[in-house]
Amino acid sequence: MPDMTLVYIVVLFALAFDYINGFHDTANAIATSVSTRALQPQYAVALAAFLNFAGALYSTGVAKTIGGDIVKSAALVSQPVIISALFGAIVWNLITWWFGIPSSSSHALVGGVLGAVVTGAGFNAINLWGVEKIVLSLVLSPVIAMVSGYVLMIVMMWVFSGSSPSKINSGFKRMQLLSASMMSFSHGSNDAQKAMGIITLALLSSGQIPTLEVPLWVKLACATAMAMGTAAGGWKIIKTMGGKIFKLEPINGFAADLNSSLVIFMATNLHLPVSTTHVVSGSIMGVGSAKRVSAVRWGVAQQMLFAWILTIPFSAATSSIMYKVLMVFLGK
Repeated sequence: MPDMTLVYIVVLFALAFDYINGFHDTANAIATSVSTRALQPQYAVALAAFLNFAGALYSTGVAKTIGGDIVKSAALVSQPVIISALFGAIVWNLITWWFGIPSSSSHALVGGVLGAVVTGAGFNAINLWGVEKIVLSLVLSPVIAMVSGYVLMIVMMWVFSGSSPSKINSGFKRMQLLSASMMSFSHGSNDAQKAMGIITLALLSSGQIPTLEVPLWVKLACATAMAMGTAAGGWKIIKTMGGKIFKLEPINGFAADLNSSLVIFMATNLHLPVSTTHVVSGSIMGVGSAKRVSAVRWGVAQQMLFAWILTIPFSAATSSIMYKVLMVFLGK
């Protein structure tokens, strides 16, 4: 099979991952505004799709981190390795979407890459410093979001303590249009770049481009795939994010979205990939805890945590098996 055919397959798989990431993570951007009825679902999805597309074109720093920091050199990574990595991430995303479990597409992709690279090129191909940096950003970001969400909600409760609940809810329902827009843009700015990084790595490893610079067509293709996936909606996960963790009111939804968008956008500007799912979940838990710790449904949070723990090893194992199957199919 010609090497370029494998490159085309990588592009196809990467865009499929981006599309699935779009409808899997739609909940991150609109769950709070839909659950508080600040926005009608169809309008919320359309808004999220448009701003995800715009956010995806914001920068390429995260793409370069994904494409350049996990492995020591692009020359060590073959196309079957990248195909297998994407396959592992896609399988996990589809499983968690089917059961309505919010999980991290970012964790799934990192796990898929690690499993495929170790199987195909060995441990020596892994850039340990780069992986540590990525994993640290993935792990710390929801903790930061939970703490900052708690603090933000405490401040807002103090500022609006003298206002009537009906007036507060009415005002923040309108404000949620702004916070949902910020969340959608920041989501696109971080999540769409992960597929960009994988495609760019594939192009570099196959000699199609001289440096790890994301071509314009890759930016547009990934932004479009993300937007189309977002437009498809991910209603199962929206129900979990919007109501099963904590019963949100408009002021809570606004605080959670604002906090999440700021954490994600800060990570994007630091060129760090984060899990938008984890960040939003952390924000909701922090905001809910500010009202009352018992108001958060920690049993649901535990189920999500269990899924999060499984994400990287499952994706790694799946991509490893896929690589071995591909090698048999290719006669290598």
